Amino acid sequence: MNVIAKPIWSILLNAFVLWFLVLVVTDIQYSGGLDFFVLGGIILGLVNFLMKPLITALSLPFVILSGGLFLIVINMFILWFLSYFIGVMEFREVTLVFPNLATYVIGAIVFGITNWLLNFLIK
Repeated sequence: MNVIAKPIWSILLNAFVLWFLVLVVTDIQYSGGLDFFVLGGIILGLVNFLMKPLITALSLPFVILSGGLFLIVINMFILWFLSYFIGVMEFREVTLVFPNLATYVIGAIVFGITNWLLNFLIK
């Protein structure tokens, strides 16, 4: 994949994962329609590319000791960061709300499995 196509695919895949996430986990509330998914795809693409490898590497002992379950905590952090970033930047009519911790846990599991499955199928 060339240099231009890879980021575009990453944004599209993350937008799809975000769409699937809000479809499956019905407690997650969002607004903004297509703008939300494009913006969320861009943010998730950047976070997955820049922050997730660093966070995973730094927390590797916890991931190993927990048998990989700590990856759910990392995905919860990524979803929290997405929600926080959208809220702080105050994008026009774009919101993302997780009502409680259980929604973050379920969302992190769905997010992780879907993201892994799509990356497995693409490669």
